[in-house]
Amino acid sequence: MGALPTFLVEHAAAVPVALLLLVLGCAGLGLLVRRRPRATAWLLAAALLPVVGLTLAPDGRGRRAEQWCQAGFSLPSLGSVELLANVALFVPAAVFGVLLLRRPVLVVLGGSALSAAVEVVQASAPALGRSCTTDDWAMNTAGTIVGVLVGVLVGSPLPGVGRIRRRG
Repeated sequence: MGALPTFLVEHAAAVPVALLLLVLGCAGLGLLVRRRPRATAWLLAAALLPVVGLTLAPDGRGRRAEQWCQAGFSLPSLGSVELLANVALFVPAAVFGVLLLRRPVLVVLGGSALSAAVEVVQASAPALGRSCTTDDWAMNTAGTIVGVLVGVLVGSPLPGVGRIRRRG
């Protein structure tokens, strides 16, 4: 486990703070690139890398082939590292996705579908050693919704900015 995950596990109260900092950081970056589609596309691509890397890379443990997917829904507590990490994983991609595509519903559906696809791959490939849970899908989708809301707010025109008033 890396330094940040270890810190968050040992200091569970820092988890919501880390999530808030991620959201604020994405909002700040979004403000900088919201009118620059190429930069936004690069940030979207960069935001998707951890989604693929952290969910589909083998963890070295493997699991029994007869295990499939664990169904059930849990609401995260403020100190729930894994559930809140699943929320955080999809926030950046959703922020930059909505800024680039300008289609919030499409981004929510796409994020939810991507999360479902990841869970199906995890369930179908026991050698990855990843667990498939409906909680992961639900929290990834929640992260997508949070990211879309941030992206919509950041992408909205600010009153009076960039407008020329005519004097009559």
